[in-house]
Amino acid sequence: MKKPGSQVTIAMDGPAGSGKSTVARRIAEKLGLLYLDSGAMYRAVTLLAIQEELAADNPKLIDRVKACHIEFTDNGRTILLDAEDVSKQIRTPAVNRLVADVAKIPEIRREIVKHQQRIGAEGSIIAEGRDLTTIVFPNADFKFYLDASVTERAKRRLADLQAQNIDATLAAVEAEIRERDEKDTTREHSPLRAADDAIIVDTTDKAIEDVVDFIAHVCENKQGRERRRGF
Repeated sequence: MKKPGSQVTIAMDGPAGSGKSTVARRIAEKLGLLYLDSGAMYRAVTLLAIQEELAADNPKLIDRVKACHIEFTDNGRTILLDAEDVSKQIRTPAVNRLVADVAKIPEIRREIVKHQQRIGAEGSIIAEGRDLTTIVFPNADFKFYLDASVTERAKRRLADLQAQNIDATLAAVEAEIRERDEKDTTREHSPLRAADDAIIVDTTDKAIEDVVDFIAHVCENKQGRERRRGF
């Protein structure tokens, strides 16, 4: 890591269910950084669209995104949309189904990126999402791309839903993830991809703590620019 008092940015991308949210949150705690959950911001905007019955491409939604206020508290665990805690609401199947359509709108992405870069400029952070290493923080000190097999990612997402008492099947969740992957990787604006200088981390058969320890070790030993070998 950088010397005390200096600013550091760790950017992490990856598809749904790759473990990046859990890993990023634990890295934030381990290294004393602010955790920025970019996906939660797009989910909050999607919830806004649902609540106000606005289609993803409705110009009125873009106006609402510009006017709304999104912030994190409790180091990223709680997200507030216009001062309302929507942390649970943004994780529902309804939001899951629509978030990719909302996130692919260029005007919406540009507004959200502005928020993310503002937060990043205020202090040391670890930020995770789908275009953090390529678009939002292209000059990040450390870049990682987390991935896992579709089946493994579906099992993780199903466990999350069951923990929330939301009924779902593994087949349905896997189909939803495949559809989300297709939308994320093929959208015209800011598609999901691994940055050329990102360290690839396959989390399929790895314990979360092992992934956390690996990434923390890379960052603490200043290997972000020098190391390109995956884990």
